[in-house]
Amino acid sequence: MLKIKDARVVVTCPGRNFVTLRIETADGVYGLGDATLNGRELAVASYLTDHVIPCLIGRDAHQIEDIWQYLYKGAYWRRGPVTMSAIAAVDMALWDIKAKAANMPLYQLLGGACRTGVMVYGHANGQTVEETVEEALKYRAMGYKAIRLQSGVPGLPSTYGVSKDKMFYEPADGSLPTENVWSTAKYLRAVPQLFEAARLVLGEEVHLLHDVHHRLTPIEAARLGKSLEPYRLFWMEDPTPAENQEAFRLIRQHTTTPLAVGEVFNSIWDAKDLIQNQLIDYIRATVVHAGGITHLRRIANLADLYQIRTGCHGATDLSPVTMAAALHVGLSIPNFGIQEYMRHTVETDAVFPHAYTFQDGSLHPGDAPGLGVDLDEALAAKYPYSRAFLPVNRLEDGTLHSW
Repeated sequence: MLKIKDARVVVTCPGRNFVTLRIETADGVYGLGDATLNGRELAVASYLTDHVIPCLIGRDAHQIEDIWQYLYKGAYWRRGPVTMSAIAAVDMALWDIKAKAANMPLYQLLGGACRTGVMVYGHANGQTVEETVEEALKYRAMGYKAIRLQSGVPGLPSTYGVSKDKMFYEPADGSLPTENVWSTAKYLRAVPQLFEAARLVLGEEVHLLHDVHHRLTPIEAARLGKSLEPYRLFWMEDPTPAENQEAFRLIRQHTTTPLAVGEVFNSIWDAKDLIQNQLIDYIRATVVHAGGITHLRRIANLADLYQIRTGCHGATDLSPVTMAAALHVGLSIPNFGIQEYMRHTVETDAVFPHAYTFQDGSLHPGDAPGLGVDLDEALAAKYPYSRAFLPVNRLEDGTLHSW
């Protein structure tokens, strides 16, 4: 038995907010889990401190599956982003402990490596098509084999996904939500022009991706996917909200552009119909928001039955703890597709020293025992929490964008 002696939550803001759970055993082995929920960080911190941690003390840290089921099924109010992010933090920390106790990197406990590295994609964005393509060339020069392209929309003052800081993009931008203006018609005219220009400059060897950020209706998304077919996208991400999973059937009927969705999913139930009906090509559920390593592997296993690959969310609102966990899972599963990789700031990397490395367009989690990530708590304490919200969108007539 590896008895859990103590657990605590650390909230820090080295440029953006992160919530980290540290679980320690009576033998002195400790593990880390990420509990960051962008814009709702303190809700998860409270859920862990006030409701979850008291239930962990004295339990056997080796009983990962039993603890996961206890936290999920034992709560009358199940699922949701706050609950599942809290469960994910516990799950990650317990896997970290188990692999450290075994003195091996986590991916070895998950069955070993299925590949030499995990292909990642970077984010090239700019106010104009020309600026975006110029940024994409920089990513290609750094060795990226896959690049997401986002450009400003002519006629709109700002566009979600486009930032001033090209390398360390952070969408949460104010102590109260920023309100952006949106026009579907202008966007649908602009995106094909971006990818036409990108293919001319970047050629055919680089994988190109695009994120719609849930802004379109199903038929609008179908129209966009069809217009992008000549440019052979790796995927079109989040074309429409997936609360109604059946909506993706309409998109699928009209375009062969690969579809990716799921970064806001919390459980296998959010993705079940999409996967079983083969309405998507990539499932983007992430470790921290979908119940941890245990549950993400369950989702990946279901997807594998239908030749659907993973493409886990990996923006800067996820700490290096989640990034490492995603890399260990991605390295070990047969149906890995790609991993999003937004580089963290120097300050964040100092707070979370890690073993994973980037080379030739891929990341490797490293061979340090456990997840291969640590937390400098003294340094973390120098960066206090700072409230920040994600922006919201309104149509040009002032209507709140309902999707």
